[in-house]
Amino acid sequence: MVPQVMPTKLLVIGSGAIGVEFASFYNDMGAEVTIVEMLPRILPVEDEEVSAFMEKRLTKEGIRIVTGAGVEKIDTSSAGVKATIKGPKTKDGDGKSTTEDYSHVVVAIGIVPNTEEIGLEALGVATERGHIKVDGFGRTNVEGVYAIGDVTGAPWLAHKASHEGIVCVEKIAGEDPHPFETWNIPGCTYSRPQVASVGLTEAKAKEQGRELKVGKFPFIGNGKAIALGEADGFVKTVFDAKTGELLGAHMVGAEVTELIQGYVVARQLETTEAELMETVFAHPTLSEMMHESVLGAYGRAIHI
Repeated sequence: MVPQVMPTKLLVIGSGAIGVEFASFYNDMGAEVTIVEMLPRILPVEDEEVSAFMEKRLTKEGIRIVTGAGVEKIDTSSAGVKATIKGPKTKDGDGKSTTEDYSHVVVAIGIVPNTEEIGLEALGVATERGHIKVDGFGRTNVEGVYAIGDVTGAPWLAHKASHEGIVCVEKIAGEDPHPFETWNIPGCTYSRPQVASVGLTEAKAKEQGRELKVGKFPFIGNGKAIALGEADGFVKTVFDAKTGELLGAHMVGAEVTELIQGYVVARQLETTEAELMETVFAHPTLSEMMHESVLGAYGRAIHI
């Protein structure tokens, strides 16, 4: 068996969930880590406040982050990797290119569906940019051919694929399941600290022309978080000001990948702000921050 060599200087290309997870893990293991992201901020699909918090926190942890930049060239050898990075644009023009040495590179810039040469063309199965087109039950345009998971498109998440599979098989078995939709699938980033979200970001909600109520509550205001020694982070909730609909929830901090499910259930049940405010949250728990964030959106936060 060939021994696995621990990266000592790691370049991570892309700062989505996978890129940030690998960067955080190897940084904690003692590697020197650099993240390069073409867009202006890391975790670009997350709420802007979450992205800003994570960039500050990861930088504090020792990770070098370069945004607005791209990797132009990678040369590999037995000694490692040489990467040419084109820096962000400046007021004077394009950014400068620099070449640096790394022991390893993680490429985390997107998903390519594994749908080539498996017979789709011969059967006439419709695809779009490589992904198989399906309805809410996993049915393709060809009778008897079903598809689920990453090959059917975003979000590329295990829990999305699992639920798709259940809906698909129930339909095949003659049951009457609800069609699968992607509007209420939580996204989780298992880094340190963790990131979790569901629904619309504040910016996306504003783009839709909605009038908003936005609440935010910090971990430092929660007794359980302080007792755990995890007082960094916050919970943010976005509501439709007219209807009280919970449009989105965004979290960063300890165990938020567990907490997010509360908001997922609330959205699935079409719970309004009034019902969330009237819900009793156990004390002392991290989940109390979820309640406080809802209260905060309407100027009624208690413990801040």
